[in-house]
Amino acid sequence: MSEEQNERTAGVAGVLDAIEEAVVTARSMPMSSSVIVSRPELLALVEQVREALPAQLDAADEVIADADAARAAAHEEALAVLSRARAQAAALVEADAVVVAAREHAAQLLDEARAEADGLRREADDYCDRRLADFEIDLGKVLSQVQAGRAKLAGRLGPTV
Repeated sequence: MSEEQNERTAGVAGVLDAIEEAVVTARSMPMSSSVIVSRPELLALVEQVREALPAQLDAADEVIADADAARAAAHEEALAVLSRARAQAAALVEADAVVVAAREHAAQLLDEARAEADGLRREADDYCDRRLADFEIDLGKVLSQVQAGRAKLAGRLGPTV
């Protein structure tokens, strides 16, 4: 609070203290709880309270307005922070989705490459098997010719002892 507000508060509190003091120190009526107070003194004190209260009320209104403005600003800031957090969360989810999609695509490409490699290996093995079968046939023919040639030679050389 400002000094002026403290003085106003002290002023109202001081006047109320003075009213209380006037009532407490007033002469009592015999056989009653009533007291005799000075009308001009009490009216002057009430007037002082009336003069001080508008200033007090204005100060309270100002404090309430400041508090309302601070609350509204805090609310706006909270909404902005929440909005930024939601946007960041959405970006993270989207980035995560991109990473997941990339991993799935990489796994799919790897599976396709393995399948293609297996197919190429089978084709190469089949080709080699066919070529070896052709060589086997050719070698069989050569072996037959070699055996026939040896048999012919053996027949010309005659029986061996």
